[in-house]
Amino acid sequence: MKIGIVTVQIPFITGGAEMLATALREQLIARKCEAEIISIPFKWYPPVTLLDCMLMGRLIDVEEVNGTRIDRVIGLKFPAYYAAHSVKVCWILHQHRQAYDLYGTNLSDLWRTEEARAVAAEIRRWDDHYLPQSRGLYTISKTVAARLLRYNQLTATPIYHPPFRAESFVAGSFDNYIFYPGRFDLIKRQHLIFEALAALPEKIGLVLCGQSSSDYGQNLIQQINNSPHGNRVRVLGRISEAEKIELYSNCLAVYNGVLDEDYGYVTLEAFCSGKPVLTHSDSGGPLEFVVHGHNGYITEPNAHDLAGHIQRLVDKPRLAKHMGDNGRETMRTHHISWDHVIENLLS
Repeated sequence: MKIGIVTVQIPFITGGAEMLATALREQLIARKCEAEIISIPFKWYPPVTLLDCMLMGRLIDVEEVNGTRIDRVIGLKFPAYYAAHSVKVCWILHQHRQAYDLYGTNLSDLWRTEEARAVAAEIRRWDDHYLPQSRGLYTISKTVAARLLRYNQLTATPIYHPPFRAESFVAGSFDNYIFYPGRFDLIKRQHLIFEALAALPEKIGLVLCGQSSSDYGQNLIQQINNSPHGNRVRVLGRISEAEKIELYSNCLAVYNGVLDEDYGYVTLEAFCSGKPVLTHSDSGGPLEFVVHGHNGYITEPNAHDLAGHIQRLVDKPRLAKHMGDNGRETMRTHHISWDHVIENLLS
């Protein structure tokens, strides 16, 4: 069976979505399918550019290639999931959130001008029209499925998947630092864990890694450098997978403070590493896995509450290990496996 995985990519940027597409391809090939990633470039600014990307997604021919039929298409991301195919399922990472739950906030530019508002309306119209044409409609999480139901009145089935190279993560020691991997972005809220550091013992440090070229990232790094607590923070930029795995393995706990995350690889990578997760009551995807006091803590999105819960782990290191063990068990009880994913997508 020939399967096309249809997605988009911002040129020269690789993140969780690209790792998911790669892992899906590998898992399909391991099950004797021929699979290929069909990726189109994506640009979101100025807003009217989105219309060109949407049309590109709709017009690409994925029915056959070189005279050979593509048997099935799996659509992952906006606007590539508009691609037309007679046997297409969508496994949606997320819609273009700036037209939905982020609309009207400082995290979206699609409400600021009349032209931008028209683009947002067109995105919603296309989703309403084209997504129901899929043979199957799936999402990567309940959070994404809930948005589809709320904004488009579409019902989708969540299918959880393991993080990329899940088998590589291992439990190690519980050293005195909190780890938070991911690009620096206002929606990731690295500033909260940095602000919490001031209320924690001097021995507790913070390790941040990820692309930091955004205005938010540069401003936060400047704040760290000018802070009396700056010497307790390591800002590593982009790191290798091996370095990331080691930092997960030996941290005291992992912070995932993102706002309304679609899924949250950080949570599952932490659990694979036997570490408790600190997240917030408005963090979305992580709340599908983190149980307060069992495998981590769910705090209010402020530095004071966050610091208080970290202090509990500092005071009782055995508690951190116990919660980390529970996190590994969570992976099993939620049946997070590629077998389950592939069975659904090919049914």
